[in-house]
Amino acid sequence: MIFLRRAVLLAVLAFLVIPIAAVIAAPQPASAQARVRTRAEADAAAARARRMLAQLRVARPLSLRGYSHRRFQPKWGRHKGRCDVRETVLARDGRRVRRNAACHPVKGVWYSPYDGKRLKSERLVDVDHVVPLAYAWRSGAKRWSQARRRAFANDLTRPELVTVSHSANIAKGGQGPQSWRPRRRAYWCRYATSWITVKHHYRLSVTRSERVALANMLRTCR
Repeated sequence: MIFLRRAVLLAVLAFLVIPIAAVIAAPQPASAQARVRTRAEADAAAARARRMLAQLRVARPLSLRGYSHRRFQPKWGRHKGRCDVRETVLARDGRRVRRNAACHPVKGVWYSPYDGKRLKSERLVDVDHVVPLAYAWRSGAKRWSQARRRAFANDLTRPELVTVSHSANIAKGGQGPQSWRPRRRAYWCRYATSWITVKHHYRLSVTRSERVALANMLRTCR
């Protein structure tokens, strides 16, 4: 009788434990796995940015003397066929973008990560140079060849070009992160990472206050 009671008790416990173990061992939903991967990728990108920031040369800014927009960009460079770099970025960053025969966007929706605005007219958006051309000039581009400056201004490989609202682009102007930051704090991590990536690739210098501002923005990468 005792043996029978023990057998029944063990069977009940096994019935309860197996589902619990199955729940614990069950794989995470795809969405949860995606969030984990996205988080891991963001952490890795922030870690790389911190390493690159530490490698940037600290120097006083060069004189703005001799600078003009045309020293970098007389006009947007051609990319594919009739499309220039600006048109390519607008098509890349927008949704439901329609272009005319000359490749110019005539319809679409664009999201400005600097201020969170959704814009339904190409006339309300700009393609911003994350590291402004005038700022790059003072960081070392003053000493570059015209060809290198032109390549910088039309770089589609590095995160130098981004579609933003016209108002945000005007507010930013040629300022660095020590004096201007995107209105959306949620974008600070991405902005700082992009800025550092561009400067590191082109071996541009940073000022002390710029480096401090970038390090502070990277603290939001959580």
